[in-house]
Amino acid sequence: MLMVRSQGICLHVKVDGPAGAPAVLLLNSLGTELRMWDGIADGLAGAFRVIRFDKPGHGLSETAERPYSIPQLAAHAIAVLDAVDVARAHVVGLSIGGQIAMALAEAHPGRVDRLVLSNTAARIGSPQMWSDRIGALERGGIASIADPILERWFSARWRREHPEELAGWRAMLTRCDLAGYLGCCEALAGADLSAACHAMRHAVLVIAGSEDGATPPALVQGTAALIQHAGYVCLEGAGHLPCIEQPEAYIRLLREFLGIASA
Repeated sequence: MLMVRSQGICLHVKVDGPAGAPAVLLLNSLGTELRMWDGIADGLAGAFRVIRFDKPGHGLSETAERPYSIPQLAAHAIAVLDAVDVARAHVVGLSIGGQIAMALAEAHPGRVDRLVLSNTAARIGSPQMWSDRIGALERGGIASIADPILERWFSARWRREHPEELAGWRAMLTRCDLAGYLGCCEALAGADLSAACHAMRHAVLVIAGSEDGATPPALVQGTAALIQHAGYVCLEGAGHLPCIEQPEAYIRLLREFLGIASA
């Protein structure tokens, strides 16, 4: 187990692949652990050094004091890269991970090579929406809103065909530390990365899922339009977590964009 200290807390980190290979940093969505990337890491680790970590209050990472912010979470990502001696990495961020990736590219452009923004947007939801969700969480905990979250995460077909896996993702979500989850909700409520997108000069691929109930394709495509020369792909039939629903297609997109031919 690799634990990295950042801003007074310990973060759980996992590294796969050869030390001398190009680095890829994978940034998780809200309510998920680094295990959401297991299938993707397996598909990339032969050609890349794959780095991932649990956000504060998620997985095995300690919980930081609230409030959280997207720049603060991006600083945690830099601490992880520093701890594993990576000066520059491709960055793949999904949902809040995508916003963290945007903030990372804005604050530390030299640390980022190519950028993949998956199922994310410059602004996700409204402050009032997040305030309502925080209130519901404070009253009933994560379990009380787990069903609608899972409906946004996964397409109806995938939920119907994978009941055992769905039970595992539900358990992961509901066992997330409430303070860490609320902190990330507060970070999302206050985030607008539009200016960062306008200023971005990295090579960028933006990925959407046609059945995504959290960041619908139109929202994701609107963010892609803010970024100079960004590519855009929508995976048909996929929900908010296409890395889980369609790992083979997702790996193929990443390998092609990052310059490694598909196996």
